Amino acid sequence: MADIPQSVSGRPSIGAWITGLAGSRRFQAFAARVPGLRAIARAEGAAIFDVVQGFVRSQTLVALVELRVLHRLSDGPATAETLAPGSEVPVARMQILLQSAAAIGLLRRRRDGSFALTLRGASILGVPGLEAMIRHHRAFYADMSDPVALLRGARQTELAQFWPYVFGAEGARDPEVTSTYSDLMAQSQTLVAEDTLRLVDFGKVRRLLDIGGGTGAFLTAVGLACPAPRLELFDLPVVVEGAATRFARAGLAARCAIHPGSFRDDPLPQGADAISLIRVLYDHNDSTVANLLASVHGALPPGGRLVISEPMSGGGAPDPITDVYFAFYTLAMQTGRTRSAVEISRMLTDAGFCNIQIRNGFRPYVTSVITAERGMG
Repeated sequence: MADIPQSVSGRPSIGAWITGLAGSRRFQAFAARVPGLRAIARAEGAAIFDVVQGFVRSQTLVALVELRVLHRLSDGPATAETLAPGSEVPVARMQILLQSAAAIGLLRRRRDGSFALTLRGASILGVPGLEAMIRHHRAFYADMSDPVALLRGARQTELAQFWPYVFGAEGARDPEVTSTYSDLMAQSQTLVAEDTLRLVDFGKVRRLLDIGGGTGAFLTAVGLACPAPRLELFDLPVVVEGAATRFARAGLAARCAIHPGSFRDDPLPQGADAISLIRVLYDHNDSTVANLLASVHGALPPGGRLVISEPMSGGGAPDPITDVYFAFYTLAMQTGRTRSAVEISRMLTDAGFCNIQIRNGFRPYVTSVITAERGMG
């Protein structure tokens, strides 16, 4: 046990002693023979293998979505023989996919050998934007194929090419890329808007400016939920092109204004008593965020409120989703990072904000919220 880390006193700490035992092959063999320890050893072993096979699980989900297996099973149970022909997948291989999906809880194998959707599998079909995000993960998984190179910053990533708007005011030049980005963001914003509106009351806001709001999905949700605020959108010209249509379809055109521009280079519109940044900060580096927060502070009147909504790092208590998925996703984007609520609050203080409040989301993997105010002085 000479390799066990020492405490300050020079003696092994309890935690270090336990982890030292866990890392001993001799102790592992011993634990497997002792009834009380055997269950712990089995559970830990299974948990480790879950981590090892995580990529295979996610790729199983990709295959289910790409082959529309979940959609086809929404009509009722089916067998591999039924599903294979329409998918152009051999029956034996379709059976492997269905068996795998059942093993991870997305399908249920019935006694007659057919497969049916579970509650979890059916839920995938009902979550706005989830299927689009799963398909989009092809780029993310390609970047994660060599995680060491990603961590070292040794190569260009596919996500950095998918999100070209983050590099400057001109945004994505390819209309197809722009459309893909806008559609993906609009769909994913549905859940973000729902959770944000649970945490923040916009009912008393007179004029809401949403910065980086894409095609206006968040503003549309606010407008439909709250009849009072005037709604204003500020984003890159190439991104906001679809906003007018969205507002018109929602019957909000008379309440909305669109301001094309870049918060990097252009002054922010003035006059709003509330400004929202919905999934904006984690797209950008610290200097860009600091400059943006300073600009927002300058654009708000005394007593004006800022609402920040995005997934946040757990900080001192690492979160199993935001400190894994979102941390690596933003790393692959090569422009931003996932910050904790404490970090964001510190940046808000530096920008001059006060009355900073952290509002943890009930689905942190969707979003959490921080509100702050410009002081009256």
